[in-house]
Amino acid sequence: MKSLWTVNAYFIKYKWRLLLGAFFVVLSTIFSIYQGVVVREATNEIVSLITSQAKINSSKFLVFGTTLLGLTLTSGFFLFLMRQTIIVMSRYIEFDQKNELYAHYQSLDATFYKNNSTGDLMNRISEDVGKVRMYTGPAIMYLINTFATVIIVMVFMLKINWQLTLLVFAPLPLLSLIIYKVSDLINKKSTIVQQELSKLTSHSQETFSAIRVIKAYARENHYTNELEKLSYQFKKHNLKLAAVEAFFQPVMVLMIGISVISTVWFGGYLVIYKTIEPGNITEFILYVYKLTWPFASLGWVTSLIQRASASQTRINEFLNTKSSIINTPELIQDIKGDIKFKNVSFTYPDSNIEALNNFNIHIEQGKIIGIKGQIGSGKSTLANLLTRLYDASNGEILIDNQSIKKYNLFDLRRSIGYVPQEVFLFSDTIRNNIAFSTKHFYSEEEIIKASKDAGVYENIMSFPDGFDTIIGERGVTLSGGQKQRISIARAIISKPKILIFDDCLSAVDVETEELILKNLKEIMQNKTTIIISHRDSALRYADKVIEL
Repeated sequence: MKSLWTVNAYFIKYKWRLLLGAFFVVLSTIFSIYQGVVVREATNEIVSLITSQAKINSSKFLVFGTTLLGLTLTSGFFLFLMRQTIIVMSRYIEFDQKNELYAHYQSLDATFYKNNSTGDLMNRISEDVGKVRMYTGPAIMYLINTFATVIIVMVFMLKINWQLTLLVFAPLPLLSLIIYKVSDLINKKSTIVQQELSKLTSHSQETFSAIRVIKAYARENHYTNELEKLSYQFKKHNLKLAAVEAFFQPVMVLMIGISVISTVWFGGYLVIYKTIEPGNITEFILYVYKLTWPFASLGWVTSLIQRASASQTRINEFLNTKSSIINTPELIQDIKGDIKFKNVSFTYPDSNIEALNNFNIHIEQGKIIGIKGQIGSGKSTLANLLTRLYDASNGEILIDNQSIKKYNLFDLRRSIGYVPQEVFLFSDTIRNNIAFSTKHFYSEEEIIKASKDAGVYENIMSFPDGFDTIIGERGVTLSGGQKQRISIARAIISKPKILIFDDCLSAVDVETEELILKNLKEIMQNKTTIIISHRDSALRYADKVIEL
């Protein structure tokens, strides 16, 4: 339960909804339980008529019936209000928690995303948050209802006979002990179920993302079999959890049955000796059944709480993860683009692979630098360090003679136009993919100019909808070269001070490469540019070329 303490902040935020909901619970319970008093009076009236052979007064029983109906409707009305406050509160908490988790995801560094699968990230923000909502809504609601019912029923019972009350409540300590013992088992099995669900989600997400490769190699059956194995494990652990949860309901029925039998037996004894009225037995039986659902729901509520605890533990695991890239801005100044790497070494934290060792270079403002080298030589690492996707293990990177750690992280990245090696386009229009930048609005002329400079304008205009063409998830409707050129257009439209092209011309032919470079030559003037490429031809306009 410790992990669920983090949810208390949301309860404090929505305390008035919670308190109002609890108030409605109490009102609903009072009107519901007061039916026992009416039933008692009606039963006593019937017994009196039987013993005295008096004439039946139908109007009196009409009053009893009308009163019961009114109490039931009033109790139901407040029950409706209870759900409207507490269940709605849980939806607000779910909304806030998903936003908090998503915002925290955005703040984490590249290492986090390398160490955690997309499926697991999605599962924690959807399935796990959903299970926590079942705690903040239904579980809390039924817990309040249970406590209110028990206390109010006990007050009504004690006013009649304390001995019979103790007899009715006698099985409840045993019930509490069973719940206590089984709850820990439910928690452990719930955690395993969530872990298996994450594996299942990750496998599905990876399969859908790589469906073209899977089909190209005719591996559909293999991945179907793998999913079947994961589904079987998920089913197996779910069935084990269900078996434990199934233990509760029979125990609840047994305890309630014992209470009813005790009421009839000992209550009859008390009636014979005129300690209580005959109607009190009917009243007590009604109270026992009023307790049936609250106590019968305890097993379900316990399961909800334990599942929520397991899910919140997984959520807290990510929320407690801190980014290694710390944004502590000390400077407020425009970036011009003079870059220095001073004795920079870097080892990837997730794989312990050393990518750079004591690296030094000075890239003067406005110069074009070409970088070439074999795969794994550290070319892309330079781009990652310059954009602060990672921080150098040793040494220092300076921009305009100031450490890049002194700049606001977001201002630094806004000053860099970055075309990554692995192009990613969003499921949106071509226009919005090109205009994807920190600036809120780009004119039509700016978008067209960027597309022409990237050598993709003619391709775009050949589509029926032009710039309004929906390119599909990850740009699946475009060729590799078209995606790269749209990515280039996206990088240059904001006119950044620093441009980084990470092997972004590998999917275009030599003629298109020449066209793009000629267009970019004008754009690269007075801008510090780093061109990373395997092709010597892509580096022809560089002022200096270094090989790693």
